[in-house]
Amino acid sequence: MTHSLLGRDLLALADWNDTELLDVLETAAELKLRQQRRKAHPLLANRTLAMIFEKPSTRTRVGFESAMVQLGGHGIYLSPRDTQIGRGETIGDTARVLSRMCDAIMARVNDHATLVELAEAADVPVINGLSDWLHPVQALADALTIREHFGSCKGIKLVYLGDPNNVSNSLLEIAPRLGMDFAIGTPFVANVDQQLLAQARLQAAANGTKIIVTNDPLEAVKNADVLYTDVWVSMGQVVAEGHLEALQPFQINAELLAAANAGSKVMHCLPMHRGEEISADVADGERSIVFDQAENRLHTHKAVLVATVAGLALRRSKRLAA
Repeated sequence: MTHSLLGRDLLALADWNDTELLDVLETAAELKLRQQRRKAHPLLANRTLAMIFEKPSTRTRVGFESAMVQLGGHGIYLSPRDTQIGRGETIGDTARVLSRMCDAIMARVNDHATLVELAEAADVPVINGLSDWLHPVQALADALTIREHFGSCKGIKLVYLGDPNNVSNSLLEIAPRLGMDFAIGTPFVANVDQQLLAQARLQAAANGTKIIVTNDPLEAVKNADVLYTDVWVSMGQVVAEGHLEALQPFQINAELLAAANAGSKVMHCLPMHRGEEISADVADGERSIVFDQAENRLHTHKAVLVATVAGLALRRSKRLAA
């Protein structure tokens, strides 16, 4: 079926309505099934994705590049050394040139404003592969993973533990819209994005869910179904003295996991530092779904590309719940 996302950007999950988000998750589930069955799905044959990387990545690069190959197209990796941006060409001019040669642009950038400038000048869809503010493609993969393990996102309590960042920001955007309670457990409560928090609380009120922000890790994980964390020091981040010590009570370990619901799962967007934000026994334990989550980056990348470049939404024989 044709899709309203044709030609649309994905800079933030707020750019898309609830139906569009569910359609992309459904498409991702169908494309994952086709890939598992080795059923060819060249939905983007002869299409090209420009991939701008200001910051290096494993999952974003391999996920998008493999996605284009499996969809019958091609991804072009562009590091700072591969473009003229670093030598004075404007972001707008780069966007205009890439729009003439490629069918979409994915950018992983240091500053969210770079994405906004790209999107304003480009005539093709611009996809946020990560910015300092948001990480929407990660949150989509997270939602798909939760649906796979729990059957639905509705009624799930998802808890993010650690330093508020672009990942927790995108989870704030998506969790209440999919019917999840969402808690942030952090010693740095004041660092939670207030704009996104206010919007998430409005969404939660409309959907009958809860948003919790607390500096008590035990309060955060009470009745939790999913415990989620990220590195305590992001790439290039300079932290104040005492930063790591303040975060120590928020490490996902056996003790904190025992305070959550029986059967709760553990997620991490990777890369992870065992012994810091997560203990090795939990990271590699039977309740960890970290690598399912990593794999789902591929399938959700494909769904975003199929929707925005080809305008397609796919359906499985039985539609999954939110």
